[in-house]
Amino acid sequence: MRSFALVAPLVFALLAARDAIAIDPFEIQVYDGTADSPGSAGLELHVNRVMDGVKTSVPPELPMHHQTHFTLEPSLGVTPFLELGGYLQTALRADGTFDYAGVKLRTKFIIPQKWSSRLRFGVNLEISLLPERYERSRWGSEIRPIVAYEDDHVLAALNPIVDVPLGSPDAARGPTFEPAAMVKAKIAGAVAVGVEYYSAFGPIASPLPWGEEMHYLYEAVDLLAFPNFELNAGVGEGLTEASNPVVVKVILGYSWDLCGATDAR
Repeated sequence: MRSFALVAPLVFALLAARDAIAIDPFEIQVYDGTADSPGSAGLELHVNRVMDGVKTSVPPELPMHHQTHFTLEPSLGVTPFLELGGYLQTALRADGTFDYAGVKLRTKFIIPQKWSSRLRFGVNLEISLLPERYERSRWGSEIRPIVAYEDDHVLAALNPIVDVPLGSPDAARGPTFEPAAMVKAKIAGAVAVGVEYYSAFGPIASPLPWGEEMHYLYEAVDLLAFPNFELNAGVGEGLTEASNPVVVKVILGYSWDLCGATDAR
């Protein structure tokens, strides 16, 4: 009995760590390898609503059911290959409480498109500090490689994301693999329509069983008609028991040319 008392807390901690994986619920976006031009700035508003969500969670995290997330993302182009940005996250909880939900800082590097007008490559590096009710380990980081292809008819991108929890209790599980991708058809240069995919496979060293992984498929549309204005909207369906059944998202953005910069695209 004494041995069980000593082992039980360790077993519970390991199981909790496996249950703690999650796709970022505040920024539901596939990076397409573009960036702000040197001297230009951008501002995005991300709004995501969990219409039908998972109703349980590992304390102190809150269940996702009926949460609404609002995130402001400012960005600044520094050089032809470097963009700096950040996130200020807030949440409207299921009980109606409006809540601070953390901050993130990021650095995006892209390869200038001098050698290819269709292929884009880059990487986004991110560090975050979130309240425990939205991220048990509080501190975290993300490594997001970016591979994208775009021509007059197709826009496609892959982000094989690696999420690295830095704080206790989740740091012991190691990095997790959370790939995202999209494929869209461009219509008359005005809109792009297609699908976006987001997933969380769990720790790289020991992926979770299918039912415990998170997989989402979004039907999504992008407005392309206005060069400085961004609109992305989608409806996502969870494909596993661990996923929220229905999530809707909208991204609104605008960019400013501060000092005669040219478009990095």
